[in-house]
Amino acid sequence: MAGVTDSSRGGFSNKIGFILAAAGSAVGLGNIWKFPFEVADGGGGAFVMMYLCFCFLLCFPVMMAEIAIGRKTNKNAVGAFSANGHKNWSWVGKMGVLSGALILSFYNVVAGWALGFAIEMFSGNFELGKNFGDFVGNWQLNLSFSTVFMFLTIYIVMKGVSGGIEKASKILMPSLLFLILSLMGYALTQDGAWSGVEFYLIPDFSEITFEVAFSAMGQAFFSLSLGMGALITYGSYVGKKDNIAQSTAMILLTDVGIAFIAGLMMFAFIYSQGLQGSGGGAGLIFTVLPSAFESLGPLLGRIIGGSFFVLLSFAALTSTVSLLEVPVAYVVDEFEIRRNRAVWLVGGVVFALGIPSMLGNGTVDFFTNFMTYSSGKTVSFMDFIENLASDTFLPLGGFFISIYTAWIWRGDNFKKEVEQGNPGFSKSFIGNYTIFALKYMAPIILGAITIVTIFNKFLGIDLLAGL
Repeated sequence: MAGVTDSSRGGFSNKIGFILAAAGSAVGLGNIWKFPFEVADGGGGAFVMMYLCFCFLLCFPVMMAEIAIGRKTNKNAVGAFSANGHKNWSWVGKMGVLSGALILSFYNVVAGWALGFAIEMFSGNFELGKNFGDFVGNWQLNLSFSTVFMFLTIYIVMKGVSGGIEKASKILMPSLLFLILSLMGYALTQDGAWSGVEFYLIPDFSEITFEVAFSAMGQAFFSLSLGMGALITYGSYVGKKDNIAQSTAMILLTDVGIAFIAGLMMFAFIYSQGLQGSGGGAGLIFTVLPSAFESLGPLLGRIIGGSFFVLLSFAALTSTVSLLEVPVAYVVDEFEIRRNRAVWLVGGVVFALGIPSMLGNGTVDFFTNFMTYSSGKTVSFMDFIENLASDTFLPLGGFFISIYTAWIWRGDNFKKEVEQGNPGFSKSFIGNYTIFALKYMAPIILGAITIVTIFNKFLGIDLLAGL
């Protein structure tokens, strides 16, 4: 891979480094627990089928657009728009930078929970799940775990693109895959596991509704971390001779593959332990699973339980690194601050932003009952930030990036950039489809997701009811 134009910014040393880093940006806690339970709510195999379709039909073009914008300009998510001659569009990048910082602020807290649970599982403290409320309410303990996790993230990002992010991704991503495959292999040997596999893989087409399809679209987009400029930033470190279309496909396949295998692991384990119907998300991961691990025996329970939460920690770290790199690249490029100083500055600010999320789990009532929406629902500070940054800003960012690429920068210029490293792109089916998707499909779908999310999350109005 050729080096980037601005050698002072650094770059990925080779193609595989870029792919692993970009895939690591997308792979996170959501792949391990959110995706499986979106599948459960969506009726199983039918949801998986739709999710895979939307990943390739909708997410692939948007991913390619972000990477192309970054490589064209060799700039961060904000500077890329100005460097491309459209300074009045830089606010889209600023929204992405803000989204990344806000998501990282609460994501680091949850990552600290995973790290804490890994330590406790290895020590044999299986009662932790029954006392989850006390655990998250112990802000001093969680402060220590979150501090450790943020220091790990800062250390990796401070080492730079090739020496830090790329090197860490080459260790973390294979380790993550090894842990998932190992845990999946164990789960599949247990009684009842194949009932979970059957539910997961065999589609029941009667379960397909407009609402389920809409959820699959949203999950496909969110799981790939699109819309916040992470891939614009990573794309700015890519050489001009790299094949963007091929790299995008490999990033997508890696992320989707890990999500798919994680789903197999989770459903095999859930059904083998009789946990179907126990709920999803944090409730199952942090409250129900520890007791299930305890039932495996004192030694095996520690090994399997501890390994599972190490897996969660690794998945979180691959995401926190990219989430921090987005605002760091912005500060380095736009304000000409040295990387080391920028990493500590941004990391410190983001960590401080996460403290209210840490205190909003029963410790401080103001942050626990932070806001009441017009729907009458009261949410914590962490839930509010997630609803705002992750649920709303990301699809909105993807909407504007699609509009920008197809209509402002224009499809012909986008094609010319992708053709560097892929000369036949413009005349290929993929090239023509990508332009069509960016012009019409992505704006319509992502615009709809944003509108429905705002009405549903903040106003309590389900626009999809009855569809």
